[in-house]
Amino acid sequence: MAQRVAVIGAGPGGLVSARWLLSQGFEPTLFEQAPTLGGQWTGLQGTSGVWPGMRTNTSRILTAFSDLAHDDDRTFLPNEDVLDYLRRYAAMFDLERRIRLSTKVTRVSRQGPQWTVEYEGAGEVFDKVVVASGRFRAPVVPDVPGLDTFTGSDGVATTFQFRGADGYRDKRVLVAGAAVSALEIASELAHSGAARVVVTQRRQRYVLPKFAAGVPSDHRIFTRYGVLANEVLPPAEVDRQLREIVVEAGGSPEQYGAPYPGPSLFAAGVTLSQQYLPLVAEGRITVRPWPDSVSGDDVVFSDGSTESFDAIFFGTGFRLDLPFLGSEIARTVDVDAVHLDADRYTFHPDLPGLAFVGMWDQSGGYFVPLELQARWIAYTWGGAIPALDPSQQRDAVEAYRMRRGMPQKTRMNLVALTFARAAGCEPHPEAWPDLRRALLFGPLAPSCFRLDGPDALPEAAEMFARDAAAFGAITSNQMTPREQGRGTGSR
Repeated sequence: MAQRVAVIGAGPGGLVSARWLLSQGFEPTLFEQAPTLGGQWTGLQGTSGVWPGMRTNTSRILTAFSDLAHDDDRTFLPNEDVLDYLRRYAAMFDLERRIRLSTKVTRVSRQGPQWTVEYEGAGEVFDKVVVASGRFRAPVVPDVPGLDTFTGSDGVATTFQFRGADGYRDKRVLVAGAAVSALEIASELAHSGAARVVVTQRRQRYVLPKFAAGVPSDHRIFTRYGVLANEVLPPAEVDRQLREIVVEAGGSPEQYGAPYPGPSLFAAGVTLSQQYLPLVAEGRITVRPWPDSVSGDDVVFSDGSTESFDAIFFGTGFRLDLPFLGSEIARTVDVDAVHLDADRYTFHPDLPGLAFVGMWDQSGGYFVPLELQARWIAYTWGGAIPALDPSQQRDAVEAYRMRRGMPQKTRMNLVALTFARAAGCEPHPEAWPDLRRALLFGPLAPSCFRLDGPDALPEAAEMFARDAAAFGAITSNQMTPREQGRGTGSR
């Protein structure tokens, strides 16, 4: 009899986990608290931070799973198209009948070798559990003295609550934060007639345009070559090369009138946004340092300046929110607002039969690494790859614990290759001489992870060649002088 697996969440992570669990003979049941599948992409108030009119900041090819291409040829998709894609994906693998909508899980606990999942006063026992409830659903508002006294007409909210710029026409709006939601919302407000838009940041990040020289930036910066560089080059050299790519694509913020982010991209961070810096250059967005205090509708900034606002939005990150984990589980993984002890974000050796999906913070799109993580889980539990070594898992957990207190954000390509190697499906350039350059310098398209290993597809080479050449970035195996000069660089 097939083992039953509870999958908590029917967003991208839950859906792709269920698809691959089915391929290994498991019987997944998905629990979704919202009335429809899709996770963040539903746009539902309270459970989603997606607002009407929002476009993806990741390219079409990297916002997909390996079994299904988008039926839209736009590079950056409207959020409605992504939700439609997830519905088509669920239909493709007959997942809808396995989803229990409007069912909020209240507790997951261990019962011997099995797991109890409780919801709305009921409970069921499962052989295994996948937690795919989402990493970005509990926004954080930092402590600013006097914030609770703000009297602006439109109040204080988070970017997670933003539902469009129309209500802020002729209003003075302060947007706090440097993440993509903050910069994109500030840009939308500026384009939509806000009287004044000010962005306040603790530190200036580098800003990478979504599209540069005819190529999506995530095709350039999140490559397999970048992973090799990270493994063999000094961190300072990797930092320099990544900064070079970013500055060549869109300049440095101080050239637009924003603060200088400093010489290190690793220290400053990087955000994808197409319109933000040009709007700063035009004076339609003003950049200020972090607020010192709030009084009434006045905000006092750390440079001593004061300005009045009608509304404040905070785009200042999310805390890890897993309130349904039983006390034993929470204690074992030592979960807090940022950290979760696990071997490569996924397994804990003392919790066999439990896996986490999508619980890390990164730059770049999640679809490709989510599928690879789902395959790793399914292959491990299904026996398609060797069983995990508990001692190696403990070493991995301990290594993670040693990094607590350090910056946790990683890069999409580093995570994707970590999962691909664990799942046994990392592509091998030497086995595909006609695709060698594309596999090193091209996009980490989902199709390249169906070339080798379990579930390789005969048509994967043709699919990947098409994906790599879609924007003209990879046209031959002849390396450019710059690529040769970078050695194992991160182009």
